[in-house]
This record gives sequence, C-alpha cells and structure tokens, in this order.
Amino acid sequence: MVSRDPNSKTIGVLVADDHPVVRQGLRAVLSAEPGIKVLGEASDGFQAADMAARLKPDVVIMDIYMPLCDGLKSMISIKSKLPEVKVLLLTVSDREDDLLQALRFGADGYTLKTGNVAGVVEAVRKIARGEATLPPQLAGELVKDILAKQGSFGLSAREKEILGLLGDGLTNSDIAQRLVLSQKTVSTYIYRLLQKLHLHNRGEAIAYSVRHVKHSEPF
Repeated sequence: MVSRDPNSKTIGVLVADDHPVVRQGLRAVLSAEPGIKVLGEASDGFQAADMAARLKPDVVIMDIYMPLCDGLKSMISIKSKLPEVKVLLLTVSDREDDLLQALRFGADGYTLKTGNVAGVVEAVRKIARGEATLPPQLAGELVKDILAKQGSFGLSAREKEILGLLGDGLTNSDIAQRLVLSQKTVSTYIYRLLQKLHLHNRGEAIAYSVRHVKHSEPF
C-alpha cells in the first residue's frame, strides 16, 4: 500500500464504478488532492478484486451496483485477502436497509452519489485514518434504532449518548461543546465504550451493533 511508507502520508486509492464518467470524475478530483494518489480504475466487481490484490490500495471507492459482480461481493472478496484495505461504498441508495447490509458485510464507509465531491474526499481521508463515515441522515437514525432495540450494550447512559452523537457525525470537539465536557473527557468515554464492545474504532462499533441487531446474537 502507498501509505505503508512511514515517510509518506499518501493514500493510495482504487476507484471502481461501471460508469466511465463517474470514474474519471473521481480520478480527476482525488488526483488534485494533496496526499491522495489514484492507483487505478475498475469497471466491475471482479476487476476491482483483481486490481486490489495487485495494487494493494489503502482505500477502495466502490459502487454497490455494478455488472458481473456487485460491490458487496467484491468487497467481501477483497477483505478476505486484504483485511487492512478500507472500502468506501458509493451509491445512489439512501435506504437504511442497504446501509445496514453494507456495514454488516464490513464496509468502512458509505456515501451517496447525490452528495458533493468534497464529501467523498473527506470520506476517503476519514476511513484511511480508521474512522467511519456514513450519510448523516442515515447514521443518526441507525444508531438511535440500534440503541432502542438493544438497550444499554452494557454502556452507561453517557456512553450511549456519545455513541448516538458519533452516529450523527459529530466530532469529539462537537460532542464536547454539545455536552459541555472537555475533549479529553469525551475521548475517555469513547475509549471506554469501544473497550466494552471489544472494538477498535467508531466504524467497528456501529457495524458490531448492526450485526447483533440483525442476527439477534447475545452480547
């Protein structure tokens, strides 16, 4: 991967979409960004999996709906061989069911084609750092629904509140201002809730919760 070089912060990206205009547009925008390098383009899920194995990108931007092999199947194939690769699913669908399915199968991010280009760039940078990125209008409802269905997860009331705010897309600074806490205190709460869920980052926390909601597994 490009970013494995300790002296380089460049994020290697593979773009996979069956529409040439979309691929070319993403390549142009991302290539103009400092610290991001587009390693290649794929037009279907099979090609994306093959190119990921060869190019070892840090991030794959992938449309869910592609011919021959869709984005979810391709993502599963990629992550089975390269679990460290982050996958950002790009789609026109704003249905919560599609988001739940994407997270359940291991997506690191989910963004809408109807959003702006700056949002895609920000999403790439966020998931490259190990953060989750979800459409705000879906993320907030997702976390609220999870909390309502599953109760406390063993979390304190404050930890549940912060989990909900993370799902709303708030940063640590935003949460600190909202709850009148220091950023250090917010970071501590986030660390504790992730420890209780045995997870490493925000995206894993949401995906873990979704798995248990859908499969009714005990905590």
